[in-house]
Parts: sequence; C-alpha cells; structure tokens
Amino acid sequence: MCSVNEFTAPGSSPADPGPWLVETLRDLGQIAAAINRIGPDDRTGMQQVLDRIAQSAARAVPGAWAAIWAYDPHAQAFDLLASSPAYQHLHRMPAEASWLCDLGRRALAARCRILSYDEPGPDAPGGHASSDVDRSLAPCGRQDAPAHAGTAGCFPLLVAEQETGTFCVVLESDRPFGSLELLALETLANQAATAMYQPQRLASVQHNLARKEEELNRLRRAGLLISSRLGLEETLQAILQMALEVTGAHYGIFRLLDKSGQNLITRAIAGESLGRPMVEALPVSTTSIMGWVAQHRQPVCIRDLYAEPWNRIYYPLDAALKMRSELAVPLIGASGRLEGVLNLESPAVGAFGEEDSHLLQSLATQAVIAIQEVRLLDALQEVAQRLLVQPRQEVLGHLVVLACDLLNAAASAIWTLEGDELVLQASSSGYERGERVPLHGSLTGQAVLCNGPVVADDVRTDPRFHRRDLAQAQGWARALVVPVLASSDREGNPVGAFSVYSTGAEPGRFAESEWDEKVLTCLAHYAALAVHNAARQEALRAAQEQRAVAETFAAIGDIAANVLHHLNNKVGTIPVRIQGIQDKSRPALLADGYLATNLSEIERSALEAMEAVRENLSHLRPIHLAPVDVAACVSAAIQDVSLLADVRVEMYDLDGLPAVAAAQRSLTLVFANLLENAIEALKGHGVMTIRGTSQEGWIEIAVSDNGPGIAPELQDRIFEFEPARGAAARPGKLGFGLWWVKTLMARLGGAVAVESDGRHGTTFRLRLPRAKDRP
Repeated sequence: MCSVNEFTAPGSSPADPGPWLVETLRDLGQIAAAINRIGPDDRTGMQQVLDRIAQSAARAVPGAWAAIWAYDPHAQAFDLLASSPAYQHLHRMPAEASWLCDLGRRALAARCRILSYDEPGPDAPGGHASSDVDRSLAPCGRQDAPAHAGTAGCFPLLVAEQETGTFCVVLESDRPFGSLELLALETLANQAATAMYQPQRLASVQHNLARKEEELNRLRRAGLLISSRLGLEETLQAILQMALEVTGAHYGIFRLLDKSGQNLITRAIAGESLGRPMVEALPVSTTSIMGWVAQHRQPVCIRDLYAEPWNRIYYPLDAALKMRSELAVPLIGASGRLEGVLNLESPAVGAFGEEDSHLLQSLATQAVIAIQEVRLLDALQEVAQRLLVQPRQEVLGHLVVLACDLLNAAASAIWTLEGDELVLQASSSGYERGERVPLHGSLTGQAVLCNGPVVADDVRTDPRFHRRDLAQAQGWARALVVPVLASSDREGNPVGAFSVYSTGAEPGRFAESEWDEKVLTCLAHYAALAVHNAARQEALRAAQEQRAVAETFAAIGDIAANVLHHLNNKVGTIPVRIQGIQDKSRPALLADGYLATNLSEIERSALEAMEAVRENLSHLRPIHLAPVDVAACVSAAIQDVSLLADVRVEMYDLDGLPAVAAAQRSLTLVFANLLENAIEALKGHGVMTIRGTSQEGWIEIAVSDNGPGIAPELQDRIFEFEPARGAAARPGKLGFGLWWVKTLMARLGGAVAVESDGRHGTTFRLRLPRAKDRP
C-alpha cells in the first residue's frame, strides 16, 4: 500500500533546453542499457533501475519529485517501489499518498497519462484546452488535492496490456509541464514499465523453456520406447504414465478403435486410487466425451465436467472417483485414419490448459507412430511367414487386404506386367482377376513407366483411369499407385504395380502422406517377392518335371525296347507259324472255311498289334525339336477330334505367329487333348477360341471355351495323373488327359496354365519357346 512521506520539489522549467536535453538523453541511454542487464527474477537490478528512473525524472523536470508504484489489480493496491530524494518524508503525509494513488487508478483506468490541469492546446482560446490523449483533473483534481501539492502528472505503466504500476511526477509550483518534459517523462514511464516487466517476462520465458525442455525429454523418451520395439500395450502404458506426470492428471486411459470402426477398446489405463474403472468396449456412437472426440476428430479441454453441455454426456471412467476436468485428444494417423482416443481426468476444476493440450497431442502422435509401426511389423511378419508356405495367389490376396487395413483404403489391387498390358492378379473388391489395362496411357501404367509413385485426387474424373465406371460405382476418389520392382531399389525393373483407392467419404489422405507411400512400397516389395518366388518355384518345378519326365521316359524307353524285343520274339512267331500251318494243312483249310478265316484274322491281329506297339511307343522316345508351325498343328488337331454340330472353333492371330521349337506330332496331340476336354465341357453346344500372341522369346496360345468353368480350388489338381477317371469318362482312351498335356509341354520346353473363375468358361495358356530364340 502507499506509504506516506514528506515531499518538497519546487522548481521551474529550464530556460535553455540544450544542456538539459543532452543530460536527459544520456540518462535515458544509460537506463536502457541497465534494463537490458536485468536477469530473470533480478529484483535487485530492477530496483536499481527504478531508483535511477525516479532520479532522472527529478533532473528532467527541475523542482519536481517522482515516485514509482507497483499495482496489484486483484487487491487494487499500490506499493511504493522507488522515489526521488525529495520524496523521503512522504510517509508523514497520508493525504498526498492517497491522492496520488487515486490519480494512479484514474490513469490506469484511462490507460493514458493524467495531468492535474487542462493541458494547453494550440487551437484552444486563451491557451487552455483538453488534449485528445490526456485526461484533466480540473473538475475534481485540485479540489481534492492536498494543500502542499502543485502540478502533478501520473503515467500508467502498461506492458502487453498488463497493468504493472504507475509513475507519478509532482511540482509544488503551478506551472504546467513543458512539451519536452512530458516527452521525457513518457519515455521514462515506458522504461519503468519495461524494467518491472523484464524480470517477470524473462522468468516466464525461462520457466517455459524449462517446461518445453522437459516436454522434449518426455517425447524423446517416448520415441526411445517406440524404437525399443516393446509390445504395443507396454508402449501405450509408458506414454500414458508420462502424460499423467507432465499434466498432473490423476487418471488416464487409451482406447483404440477396433477393426469394425464402431467401438473403442481399452488398451492401457493408469491413475491413482483406481477402484473399478470402466474398461469395457465403448461404442463410438454412444453419448460420451470420448465418443464425441472420436466422431468429431478434435481435441477437447473441459474446465468443469459439471457445466453444460458436458455434464449431460460425461461418462465416468471410475464411478467411485469424482472428476471435475477432462482433456481428451484423438489419435489420428498420417493418412487421416482414426486410431483411437487418449483421455486424461483430474478432480480439480480447470486442471488442464492449452499447453497441456498441445503436449498431450504430441504424446498422442507418438502413440499413433507406435500403433502404426506395431501394426506394420506384425503385418510384414505374417506376410514373410505366408511367403514360405502359401502359393503366390494367396500371398497376393492377403497383401491387398493388408494394404486396405494399413492405409485405411477402400480397395487395392496388384497388377503384373505382361507385354504392353497390366494384368490384375489380386484385388480386395471391385475388380475381377484377369482384367487388363494398357501400360501406356493408364494411371497404373504410369507408375510402371516412370518407376515411381503416382497419385490421383479423383479417379472418377481422371482421364488416365481406365475404369471410371467402376470408380463411380464403388465411390473411389483418391488413388496411390507404386511400382512393383524386380529388386529393392529404384534401379530395378518394374514387374507390375500396386494400387490403393479411397472413397470420397473417407478422411484418408494417403495420396499426400509419405508414410503411406513407404508402407505401400514396402508391401509392393513383398508382392515382388511373391511373384519372383512363384516364378523361381515354377522354373524349379518345371526343371524338376522335365528331368523327371526325361528320366521316366528314358526308363520307360528302355523297358519299352525290352518289351518290344520280347513282343517281336513272341508275337512275331505267330505269323510265321500261321504261314507254316497254311502251307502244310492247305487241304484242311480249303475244306474248313471257318478255320482258314480265323487263322487269317489271327495273323492280321498279330501284325496290327506289332504296328500299334511300335507307333505308341514312339512317343516314349526322345523328342527331336524342330521349327513347327502352330497354325498347322491346330488345324491337324481339329481334324483329329470329332466336332459336334453346335460346337464351333474360332481362331485368331495364328497364321502370323513365328515358328516354335517343338515336335509336330506331340504338339498336335496337345491341342487335340485340349479340344476334346473343351468339347466335353461344352456338352454339345458352345464356342472354342484359339488365340495366339508373340512375346519376347515366347509364343503364347490361349485355348478358351465358354463353358461352366473350373472351380478355383480344383485348378491345381486337374493336371494330376488319374487314368482311371479319364478312361471312364472317354471309353477307348488311355485317360491320361491333361496330365499328358502337361507332360508333353514339359518335354517340349514349355508350360501350361489354367485360368477360370468357376463360372464363365476356362482358358488354357500354352507357352512355347520361339524356334529362332532357342539355342
């Protein structure tokens, strides 16, 4: 509060302002330098500066004394901090102190200087008028002023709109302040305000820096927790404990969104004196604060849970504990996916502030990183295990599902490069396997051609997207496509592409997120591994089959040669003996026609059996490869099979195909077997299509029918050796069927594969090496 001192300070304005002005400016400069040296909570340095300001004011205004008060706005009280020497007896005169404090309140309320007279204005009649910036006490100032007071001026000390105190200067004479004196006093008042605010500001900055350093340390610890690869629950528990320590919260909980996106599941909980916390699944749509945060995807800081509207939706985490304030933030990934909600509570009203909210959001970001990394690592570990035991198609099918889950996408697809087209190998939804898009001019093809990621904001209108009809039907909007590389670096040759699509209703932004690009690229590497692993396995299997076939046929050839030798020895005697009987028993044969006829039939059958053995065993001998015309083999096969009236064969692009390295008769048998299978599947009515394409080093022939197709689960078994089943289906045949087709293709150095969705026909794809490309 104001103290009372006796004061005396009569004087007059200087006649020559030159030396006075120089001295005042020197004081101002030295005071400014002293202010810059004030440190945090440096009350001694502040006091020295304020004393010097009061003394400088007395020198700047001759015959005046000055005083500086601190002001407590809550108590509305003043405390004398510094004064010039002439003010040393003021404590004996309470009227002066009271009057100056009242003057200070008026100056603070007006937020500008207050003078105890009407300040002269240049346009005022008689030389006196009220200034635009000053407030006069003429109506009341001189009437309630003490008898010893003369001219007075009071300056509010304001910094950043905060009231710190007042600066008062009093003359015992009635002369007004000169304009230079007022300017000097205004400057000194600003310096006094700065001197009083400086240690507080520096202390606050130092405190904030210390808190930020502590926050950074905690965030660094959270990062170390994530990099240490702890389990997800342990990581979330540690982050939650940090949040409680740094914010002073009493209770906290992590709830993560389940796969359905409908419920928040408790994954970590911490707090003091927990009784029976509510850890059951919390529906997102329920009336609760965490549900509100999840739905609106915005943080919320609630000062008082008992206030409207929060008291109506507050869901207590522990009914036995009375909480009054709450802080909750959503966990949102880089792609905009909601992962869950982090919630803190305190029994104190207004326990959390804006800084707490920012810190909790930072910790939530660390939690999201942990969640994403754990999910990605688990997914990659699962894919790695599948690569070892599952066929390519199942691995690719699992990868497209993972891409949707990890990137919050509506659909995804994996394409492989075949010539100038991309063929769909796996899709989560929308597409059907086997669909093709051109390499050039398509969005997916662009990723392959540029060997880098490609994004699209809306595939429904993007001219590069070839299935805009599908995008419209599925509601797809954004797209991200990355190449499937033949190696792990960007220098590898793409073997396909991996694409993901999100709907316009989803908050996903994976087209803008580096994280999503890296995740999809990582999954694309696994897709490449699956493709290459399947290719290597197929090559190994083909080599093993060719070796097995060669060894088998070599062994069978040896056996066949031995059998043929014995047959020639045994069966070959039949015609000789018949001829002997005919020569020696001619009269009997002439007399008995029945006997002569049967002997002739036995001779003929023996000769035909010998010829049949020689012809069929010729297939077991080594095949001598030569340039063969595919169209000629197909035509010969069509002549060999029995086409029904309602079954027709359509041929495309066969005549211009380069020659293949094969054996004419063996390749004709392959086509004949496939045509017979198709005729049987069509059940007397339908179309068979044979189409040829030329690729680098290979010729591909697709034999298709529009029959009922082959179920996917049976496609791996149709090439197995089951002679009994085939023989029963087609009497008079050996029944080797597709096993024989696969065996012959392996002996020719080619391969055969089947494609069918089990509903819309079947396609057999034959691949044979081009004759000129074979060494």
